[in-house]
Amino acid sequence: MRAFWLAFLLMLACGTQAQAQGVRLVVPFAAGGAADNVVRMAAPGIAVELGQPVVVDNRGGAGGVIGSEIVAKAAPDGQTLLVSSLGVQVLGATLQPRLPYDPVRDFVPVAMFGRMPSLLVVRPGLAETLADLPAAARRLGRALTYGSAGPGTTMHIAGEMLRLATGLELTHIPYRGAGPAVADLLAGNIDLLIADTPVLVPQVQAGRMTAVAVLGTARTPLLPGVPTSAEQGQPGLVMENWYGVLAPSGLPPDRLQALERAIVAAMAKPDLAERFVAAGLQGGTGAEGFRAQLASDIAQWPPLLRRLNITLE
Repeated sequence: MRAFWLAFLLMLACGTQAQAQGVRLVVPFAAGGAADNVVRMAAPGIAVELGQPVVVDNRGGAGGVIGSEIVAKAAPDGQTLLVSSLGVQVLGATLQPRLPYDPVRDFVPVAMFGRMPSLLVVRPGLAETLADLPAAARRLGRALTYGSAGPGTTMHIAGEMLRLATGLELTHIPYRGAGPAVADLLAGNIDLLIADTPVLVPQVQAGRMTAVAVLGTARTPLLPGVPTSAEQGQPGLVMENWYGVLAPSGLPPDRLQALERAIVAAMAKPDLAERFVAAGLQGGTGAEGFRAQLASDIAQWPPLLRRLNITLE
C-alpha cells in the first residue's frame, strides 16, 4: 500500500512538473529575425490563454532544418511546437529534398500569425515604378543588380520572379543575410532588392531608398502610398512570407483545438492585433485557414521554382 501511494505521489509530481515546464515554441532561426520578433510578441498572450508558461527556443541553422527536425521528432503532446514560415516549410523544403523529416506528413498546422508582404526597393533616383526599371537599365548600359540573403531565400526567389515577370536582365548578388544586402544597397553598390516590408520601411521613410512596389495581395498599412505589383500590371509578382505554428503529427485533436483556440484568442486581443499590424502582418487565421494556405503553397511553389531554375548553389 505504501508503494502504491509513493508511486501515486510521484505521478502527481511529474504531471505538475510537466505543466510548469509549459509549451516550447521552437524558432528555427537565430534571435532577432522576423519570425523570432513575431513569436515573442505573441508568446505572453498565448501563455495567458493556455494558463501555461510559453518559452521561445531559438534553434537556428541549416536554413531552418535543425529546429524543424527537433519538433518533427518530438512527442506529439502539444508541449513542443514549431514556428515556421513559407521560406522553411515550403520553399526550403522544395529546394532541399533530402530532409531528415517530411515537411507535410510530419507536421499539423495549428494557427498562422499572418502574412508579411515583400517590398521591392531601389537606390534613390533609379526608378519610381516597375515600368521605370527597363529605362533605368538602358540608362546605365548594363544589367541591374539585386541583392539577396543567399541562394534559395525568399529574396533570391522574388528577384528571379521579377526577372521572369518583366523580362529584365538582372544580376544576382548573394550575401550572408538580409542585413549586408540592405547595407550594400544603402551604399549604392547594388541597384535593388526585395525583402520583408518591415525591414525596409525605416529606410524608405528616411529617403535612403525608394519603394517601388508591394509584392502582396494588398497594399500594406506601413506604406499605404506604395502600390502593389498587381496595380502596376504584374498580378503574378507576389511574395508574401507567412509565419505560423505547427505541431508534430499525431497530436490529439482536443489538444490541437486547445492550442488553436489559445493562439487565435491571443491574436484577437487589441494590443497584439495592433502590434501585428505595426509589424506588417496581415491575415492571421486558425488551423483550417492555415491548412488551406499550406495546400495552396505546396501546389504553387515547386513548379514555379523549377521554372525559375532556382538552386541553393
